Amino acid sequence: MDGRIGNGLRPVLTVASFNVHMGMDGWGRPYDVVGECRALDADVLFLQESWTPDDGGPSTAQLVAVELGCQVVAEVGLAHGKRFGPLPSQSERWAPWPGQVRKSFRLDDESWRSRNGPPDRPFEQGQWGVAMLARVPVRDTGVIHLGQLRRDPARRAVIGATTDLGGRDVALFGTHMSHITHGSHAQYRRLGDQLPHPDHAAVLAGDMNMWGPPVNSFFPAWRRAVIGRSWPAGHPHSQLDHILITPPLSVVHARVAPQSGSDHRPVVVTLALA
Repeated sequence: MDGRIGNGLRPVLTVASFNVHMGMDGWGRPYDVVGECRALDADVLFLQESWTPDDGGPSTAQLVAVELGCQVVAEVGLAHGKRFGPLPSQSERWAPWPGQVRKSFRLDDESWRSRNGPPDRPFEQGQWGVAMLARVPVRDTGVIHLGQLRRDPARRAVIGATTDLGGRDVALFGTHMSHITHGSHAQYRRLGDQLPHPDHAAVLAGDMNMWGPPVNSFFPAWRRAVIGRSWPAGHPHSQLDHILITPPLSVVHARVAPQSGSDHRPVVVTLALA
């Protein structure tokens, strides 16, 4: 590993998770998602709500990877939808008004929310999903499919891979879970059955759509590596974005990054072997 601390003999790994909201705010106005991802300075970066247009153009994850000089390890589309052009506004508010984030995009299966949908304006169609980027070697890439809950407009999946830290394998997992009101406990139990034993060095990161203590209750042998409010980004009152680790790993440094153009703040942790 390139990252080292102390006397130079202790290798470290920096992992970040960022719900990028497709690189735009609630009005549909683009922000510097590449710059925000660069500032995280992560060896492994998990993105949620990465956008892949149907016209064959690059995804959000691909744009970030090219500019940061890293690889897209994997991308998984979770739902199909429409991303709308920006509404004209000089407001600094993240969205037109609270609860109106669907002014900027709508998933195809969200017809029950049509009353909150955007006005008739240009849009592009594409996939909304998760991605894993890395600037360190990874192998054994795979996807754990968690299926789709009845009330959730999106399928859910977990991207997994393995990297090396000080000669020891570290399993890496990134996801975007269903909301607790959709019944996500069923998917948490399904995921728990497929994660490695806590004796193995492992990381689970993502937008969990759930507060820290309930998340921990599903993975009692794991611990939260980052603790801090991450949502909504402007005035956060809750932590929905988490990085969990197993006992073989220790935290060197952890932080919730500053507000960006997304409605979530990124979470970042630098890890070493315990």
